Amino acid sequence: MRVIAELPHPEFKITIMSMNQKFIVKMEKGTLEQTYKIPEMDLTEGVNSVFEILDEAFLKLIADRFNQMQRDYLDAYYRYNY
Repeated sequence: MRVIAELPHPEFKITIMSMNQKFIVKMEKGTLEQTYKIPEMDLTEGVNSVFEILDEAFLKLIADRFNQMQRDYLDAYYRYNY
């Protein structure tokens, strides 16, 4: 797996990697992670297409999903401990 780019974002870390003719886009926030695998053949402009996919609307959904993931984890944690 080869790291192609790391993109700045105020809420989470974005890393774009390449492996087996796929772009792997990984977002990390604390202990949580979201990963998207995009076949290179589906993109006409290579990694530049990945940058276009990561638009403001998509990144907002990712941030919302991280918040939901955190709530889900805390709910499960409290059920386990209390």
